[in-house]
Amino acid sequence: MIPTTRAAVVAALGVVPAALWPRPQTVLLWLGLVVLGCVVDTVLAASPRRVQAARTVPASVRLGEPTTSTLTLTHAGPRTLRALVRDAWPPSAGATADRHRVTIPAGERRRVRTALLATRRGDRTADLVTVRSVGPLGLAARQASLSASATLRVLPAFASRRHLPSRLARLREMDGRTAVLVRGQGTEFDSLREYVIGDDVRAIDWRATARGGDVVVRTWRPERDRRVLIVLDVARLSAARLGDAPRLDAQIEAALLLAALASRAGDRVDLVAVDNQVRARVAGEQGARLMNALAAAMAPLEPSLVEISWTDVTQVVRDTLSQRALVVLLTALEPSAVTSGLLPVAQALTADHTVVLASASDPEVAAIRADRSGTDAVFDAAAAERGEIERDAVARRLRRRGVEVVEATPDELAPALADTYLALKAAGRL
Repeated sequence: MIPTTRAAVVAALGVVPAALWPRPQTVLLWLGLVVLGCVVDTVLAASPRRVQAARTVPASVRLGEPTTSTLTLTHAGPRTLRALVRDAWPPSAGATADRHRVTIPAGERRRVRTALLATRRGDRTADLVTVRSVGPLGLAARQASLSASATLRVLPAFASRRHLPSRLARLREMDGRTAVLVRGQGTEFDSLREYVIGDDVRAIDWRATARGGDVVVRTWRPERDRRVLIVLDVARLSAARLGDAPRLDAQIEAALLLAALASRAGDRVDLVAVDNQVRARVAGEQGARLMNALAAAMAPLEPSLVEISWTDVTQVVRDTLSQRALVVLLTALEPSAVTSGLLPVAQALTADHTVVLASASDPEVAAIRADRSGTDAVFDAAAAERGEIERDAVARRLRRRGVEVVEATPDELAPALADTYLALKAAGRL
């Protein structure tokens, strides 16, 4: 039995008879009548346990997009149900107005809807449905919590999608330029043109030369069907907060933009998420299915508080790739972690593949380095400057081993990585 606000009001009205007949018996008699009314009201209230609840939610939704949870309540009891229903979701699901008043006659059903606006990606699992059945007098209620399982998968927002049209335009410009002359096998034929001094004589097309009378050479362009492997670091360094979100979110945005651009360029894109083991893998998907698979695979990823095993990463790369490819490492450019983990295996990776390391930097560091407002601020600025020098030094060591290093703020990491990909493609290194 749960007393309602009306019961409290009725109990408070007992001051009137208590003032007219100021005796203890008057107060006790009034409270007894209120309690009796609550008991009778509880007995007359419809049983909330005779209600069956079922939730319906979309299979997935993008972070920041509104959606709706539909709760279907079926009343199997003999009395009309007058109830307050709470459709409980975790705070990160962004449920607003999750309490609903319903009246359900015996044997009927009603649907109530709760607006959701998730604030975090991943799987948001609904809690119990609480039904508080109020009696006909409105003095007391019966309450029960019902199970109605539902999980809403919140996909990454892919806010970096806005950079895709400009990068696709640059990609089309690259395809429209004069084809790059590439030696060796494994290239695509582009066109024929007249021989000029400096051309490789092995590129002469003798049949076309014999037909036309002028010396003609074949031009080639880099193969479009290249492999791109994205390695997503989900170890402890990906948990660092950069602004309002962890580093992992910036890495996911960069992976999505790169995958969208590379797939439009005709390249095959694979992804593995690793810490000290493989947490997610996407392989063999193309086109729209690729983006859907990437979003679904990366949505539930959360940083794990362990060190990434770069030896295992190297083995995963070898197991996944059988030919030269672009390997993109989305991780943190942390001097101590890179020196002890990545540097020893960097040369082995660059010997077989083109390797790019992309790291999201803390946007607050620049402000800390420039602050000279007090003694504490000067010490903080010195520490930030020292950290920047160490990152520059480890970046130079990586570049000497053949690793391309891209470092940018979380908002700029995705377009910076896309620009690096286009630059490598324009240079014929893919």
